[in-house]
Amino acid sequence: MDIGTLKLENPIISAPMAGISDLPYRLIMKRHGAALVFTEMISANGLFFNGKATRELLRSSPEEHPLGIQLFGEDPLRFAEAAKAVEEYGELLDLNLGCPVRKVIRSGAGSALLREPDKVARIISAVRRATSRPLTIKFRSGWDNASINYLEIARIAVAEGVDAVTLHPRTRAQMFGGQADWQQLKDLKEALSIPVIGSGDLFCAEDVKTMFEQTGCDAVMIGRGGYGNPWIIGQALALLANRPLTHPTPAERLDVARSHFKLCLATFGPQKTLAQMRKHLCWYVRGMQNAAGFRAEINKTVTIVEMSNLLEDFFAHAA
Repeated sequence: MDIGTLKLENPIISAPMAGISDLPYRLIMKRHGAALVFTEMISANGLFFNGKATRELLRSSPEEHPLGIQLFGEDPLRFAEAAKAVEEYGELLDLNLGCPVRKVIRSGAGSALLREPDKVARIISAVRRATSRPLTIKFRSGWDNASINYLEIARIAVAEGVDAVTLHPRTRAQMFGGQADWQQLKDLKEALSIPVIGSGDLFCAEDVKTMFEQTGCDAVMIGRGGYGNPWIIGQALALLANRPLTHPTPAERLDVARSHFKLCLATFGPQKTLAQMRKHLCWYVRGMQNAAGFRAEINKTVTIVEMSNLLEDFFAHAA
């Protein structure tokens, strides 16, 4: 799998996700086989004003490379300046044209740009001139069912010099509801000469294999399916290679949850770790006996020691 000059070891990519794909999460996904991991989406405006919180999102580790940097914004010139500012931090730049969150939409960024194809062209052109790094876009099908224009956006992106595209085949109006329309991925792959990366409704290894078979896409991007489940990567690679698929034991779940917890603590300190790890630990125990009780208790924790003890105690009694 090649994206421009970047050669990837396999076709499984971990998605950029706000509030999720921080450094500890990326390291966990990388250790489980992701060929490429992405930062959370980084504001071009935040970089322009040299915001401390924005810069913090660029914190990285040599272990996680190759690393993709995702940018969002609405101004072509600021996008270009942002690209110049961050290209040293990663091997690939991605432009967010798909975020459906209201706060992002109100600023004219994310999937709001799908309503302005001319501006999309100007943004991609400006960034392409600003950097020699491999360049991709991540986008949705369109704003709503009455304005599905993913093929138009993709053709614009190709004309302006992107090296690959990632499509989440839902409209902005759908948010994360309904079902992703994988037929759109197949149509996109048939229409383009550059790599197409598929996203949407990949919750298990079988989903990954099915997406490849049904769409012919060149790679897949794991988003929500990776929450508390980094094993999906190795399982998918096993299925694709016709190897036996294995599932993590409770001991293996604990080992990874514990590693994630320690990485978060070392990266962010106690206060942010308490906030961040509540959701991740709840995901790690999903489907296990008494997971609901664990979720109720973990959300009451107020110290790192309390959180750690609760985690250890839950798995000590896990079947």
